[in-house]
Amino acid sequence: MLPQIGMPELVVLLVIIIIIFGVGKLPEVGGALGKAIREFRQASEGLDEEKKGQGEKSLQGPEGKEEA
Repeated sequence: MLPQIGMPELVVLLVIIIIIFGVGKLPEVGGALGKAIREFRQASEGLDEEKKGQGEKSLQGPEGKEEA
């Protein structure tokens, strides 16, 4: 089980990020992170839709008609 992250841990993490990247790079890093998360969600939604499409195809016969 993952430990819960509280406010003190988030503050320490933010300070470390500021030290590593600097204040000027934070908007750029945040934008890149947001874009990466957005692309990951779109890809995972695409996989879900693909799985659903395959499930529907398995219910259909070879001519594309539903089997009873």
